[in-house]
Amino acid sequence: MSNPLETRLHAALEQFKRDSVYKQLNYLEGPQAARVRMEGRGDIIILSSNNYLGLSDEPSVIEAGKRGLDQYGAGTASVRFICGTFAVHRELERACATLVGTPASLSFVSCWNANEALPTTVLTEDDLVLSDQLNHASIIDGIRLAKAITKCQTGVYQHGDLDDLDQKLRDGSGRQVKMVISDGIFSMEGAIANLPGLLDVCRKHGAVLVIDDSHATGVLGKTGRGTAEHYNLVGEVDIITSTLGKALGGAAGGFVAGSADLCDYLTQRARPQLFSNALPATVASSAIRAIEVLQSEPDRVARLQSNSRYFREQLLSLGFKPLSGETPIIPVILGETASAIQMSEMLLAEGVFVTGFGYPVVPQGTARVRCQISAAHTRADLDQALQAFQTVGRRLKLI
Repeated sequence: MSNPLETRLHAALEQFKRDSVYKQLNYLEGPQAARVRMEGRGDIIILSSNNYLGLSDEPSVIEAGKRGLDQYGAGTASVRFICGTFAVHRELERACATLVGTPASLSFVSCWNANEALPTTVLTEDDLVLSDQLNHASIIDGIRLAKAITKCQTGVYQHGDLDDLDQKLRDGSGRQVKMVISDGIFSMEGAIANLPGLLDVCRKHGAVLVIDDSHATGVLGKTGRGTAEHYNLVGEVDIITSTLGKALGGAAGGFVAGSADLCDYLTQRARPQLFSNALPATVASSAIRAIEVLQSEPDRVARLQSNSRYFREQLLSLGFKPLSGETPIIPVILGETASAIQMSEMLLAEGVFVTGFGYPVVPQGTARVRCQISAAHTRADLDQALQAFQTVGRRLKLI
């Protein structure tokens, strides 16, 4: 006999299917790339990956990971301070700090862990943390956890609204530490944060600014150093969190970058650091090589930005209305979750894998298919994908 939990879960899953919001996993038969072989589908163009620079299947990145595995083995088999860490972790942290323009960095097994560790470790009941309304779920959950653990005061300011942020910081003027957290690129919209404005408001109130650059590292700026380089403000952001699991090889891992004292304190006290194994050496090694490729081949960033402009312009010319922007994230808003999933399924049947997103990932009524462009896409790839969009769009009477 099923227990009450299993009964509830089964009923919920059946309702997802009736509502046409049930998500199917698709299995790839090779490395992530601009084109892949998908189980049961054959050759598919990928428009749903964070493989922005095409480094997931870059031979030198793969080879570096193999060397890391050969040299260091499968893992540390415990947490870093208990059993020892690997020299490759120190090398990776130096490379990440140099890339984003801070004195130091500390690696985690994911950027989710990094975003969880930061506020819960450094804030106290005397402090205030404010989050942009559209921040990533990892930031939201990290702040909720901080509120529960440290009893710090928390708040949300309207998306990109500097006046609202200013007022909330003014209201919290009595707090000892005031922290503001924003995505650099908002993952569901593709919008870039107003970093100069955020810095001005934070400096006015003596607040610490944290930017999650997960979708901007390797993407924004002439050499892919992120949101700060996009605005010529490298070195001006107090704390940056980011990932190794998107543009920088796409495997796993994340980091917090900031002052040496911040990273040392997180090493001493951050629970995700103290109670989790270190990042596997093979991932650390491949990420180091990915950073080296980014730094030595800035044309990848230029190609990514050119591809993104082309695809957005061509969608507009077909009659679609993607959200405006200048990043590789190009969302086409459809409204209802079922519509987004239907369109993504029809595009997959045409040989293009692009994911439909709905509630609770995005607010009710704003479901979308989110296109993500890569430097690895050829013009032929993009044109084939655009033809699929035109075919499906006409069938659905969207254009």
